[in-house]
Amino acid sequence: MKQRNVVSLVVMSLVLMAGSVQAADGAKGKSLYDRLGGKTAITAVVETFVGNVGGDKRINGYFGSTDLTKLKMHLVNQICEASGGPCKYTGRTMKQTHDGMGVHDAAFGALVEDLVAALDHHKVGKTEKDELLGVLGPMKSDIVEKK
Repeated sequence: MKQRNVVSLVVMSLVLMAGSVQAADGAKGKSLYDRLGGKTAITAVVETFVGNVGGDKRINGYFGSTDLTKLKMHLVNQICEASGGPCKYTGRTMKQTHDGMGVHDAAFGALVEDLVAALDHHKVGKTEKDELLGVLGPMKSDIVEKK
């Protein structure tokens, strides 16, 4: 059950973050998808992010039986679509996905740190990174059930 918590957390966090950023970016005329560098760049960030999570002893135990290839595919498609790209993903909401899973603050925090490291590694611009991270606060209440 813990493994499912973190995998779902990764997938749904990134989708909602990117979707919120896309809405905030509308006035600039260029989608987050374009500002991130398109699907190739999103794929590279996701690859690094999943690697970071896999190497993170605080949360990597949750991924013991996870199909990482499938996870990466879902993450790429979700971020791509949510950020204004051509990809399609249909899945449950963050609230639905995490209801009853008992995700705690520490796991959420570790995941955020791993995401920041991936964004930094790929030199994602400060504006884009700040936009992505800025939506984490409100999403936390839909994810974390244990303080």
